[in-house]
Amino acid sequence: MVRPVDAAGLVLLRGRGGRLEVLLGRRHARAGFLPNIYVFPGGRVEPADVLAPPLALAPAVARDLARGSRRPPSALLRAALRETTEETGHHLAPDVIPRIDFVCRAITPTASQRRFHTRFFLADGADCEGELKGDGELEDLGWRSLAATGRLNLVDVTAFVLEEAVRRRSRRLAPGVESAPRLSYLGEIMRISRRP
Repeated sequence: MVRPVDAAGLVLLRGRGGRLEVLLGRRHARAGFLPNIYVFPGGRVEPADVLAPPLALAPAVARDLARGSRRPPSALLRAALRETTEETGHHLAPDVIPRIDFVCRAITPTASQRRFHTRFFLADGADCEGELKGDGELEDLGWRSLAATGRLNLVDVTAFVLEEAVRRRSRRLAPGVESAPRLSYLGEIMRISRRP
């Protein structure tokens, strides 16, 4: 069994109601993991993410991230922010960090040749700075309406994380008010665990 690699992704939502949009891009056909699949920006945690100074996470978010992780909470969010900047050209100012929520942790099935333990974060896309232009890792990168996502090639994890992020945004939950659910697999069956 392959041990999961720590990774992080960022769900960026902007707009309201029927005009809500999410930022997604398609992985290359030659990608070794999830080729031709639309995903949120993100990637693996790098050593520099661990060694960098702490970020001003909401305390409840930091506590939730610390559960079941050998990495400092800031390293996980820093990886999501770094990968987002690399893959999309967008970045978030430091004063936005306390408003970022932790929405889900997902662990790739045990049968996969490449496995990840990914933490997904949620931020307001209206807070993004910088021009939308990535490093080429994601193709067809853009903001899409929620209705349009139904026509995209998404895996079950991405669909669940998006649904969870939209639910939290629509309820205007403060970061960390609800613990992030844990998504894992029993064979090919997706399981969702929520803390009370």
